[in-house]
Amino acid sequence: MADAAPEPRYGSSDPEEGRAAAGVVWLLYLLAIPSANLLAVVGVVVAYAMRGNATGWVRAHFDDQIRLFWSVIVWFILLGIVMFVSAVLSVILIGIPFLIAAGIAMLVLFIWFTVKSVLGLIGVVQGRTP
Repeated sequence: MADAAPEPRYGSSDPEEGRAAAGVVWLLYLLAIPSANLLAVVGVVVAYAMRGNATGWVRAHFDDQIRLFWSVIVWFILLGIVMFVSAVLSVILIGIPFLIAAGIAMLVLFIWFTVKSVLGLIGVVQGRTP
């Protein structure tokens, strides 16, 4: 009787494989704001590429990085639309409070992204989940 084919392995036996890449992605996220968010795109590409080989807490970092990227993109687009509509409505003065509120929300979004990236980088250095 023939032996069954071995099960495919979706990760390495090394539980820390990808740790350096996870740290690099968090660093790219931290440098994203001064680089007009181009490094965030590079970071999410690296996270997608490395996530397949990672297991355990390193995989959790890659999943968190991908989730953070897409949630920030969605909020950035929504706030951009609100800011555009508010800017148009500012001509008749009704949009000014909404423009200010959207600007503050955008600032909070950037602060949240930065703090989350710092905490993620600290998590990688300490070897724990994000």
